[in-house]
Amino acid sequence: MALLRAASNNGELPILCDASSCTEGLRHFIDQEAVPEGANPLNIIDVSDYTAEHILPLLPEGRKLAALALHPTCSSTRLGLNEALQTVAEAVAHRVKVPESWGCCGFAGDRRMLHPELTASAAEEQAAEAIAFGAGAHPSCNRTCELGMTRATGEPYEHMLEML
Repeated sequence: MALLRAASNNGELPILCDASSCTEGLRHFIDQEAVPEGANPLNIIDVSDYTAEHILPLLPEGRKLAALALHPTCSSTRLGLNEALQTVAEAVAHRVKVPESWGCCGFAGDRRMLHPELTASAAEEQAAEAIAFGAGAHPSCNRTCELGMTRATGEPYEHMLEML
């Protein structure tokens, strides 16, 4: 916590996080912290939210991909970030599809490494739907989910901001 306090000038600056599960974890962690006397509460902002609100309005319209298959994450859903993630995706592609069978990819931190059958089972229907959509790109907002969905579909998943 001391490093985050130092990096944020004791809570004066927001802390941007580029992985939705880390955003969720950090917010949970700081919610349990007693704010030191004379300090501001720490403000953890997910980059999907920050990009949709502060960066997209400043960018000129660029070339767009024809279509992308978006994979929200469990954390982006719990944090209410999916609308921002969709907004960023729409700045990147003409057609954005979240598979109707979307759900947890089952990677769960280190679970996929120890139990690869979890991701294979959890993402099977979603992977088939994402492949059938025929998108040229497959973004998400958390590296482990991107790894899990890449393995499930055979298509490279990368962070939404990399595509932007």
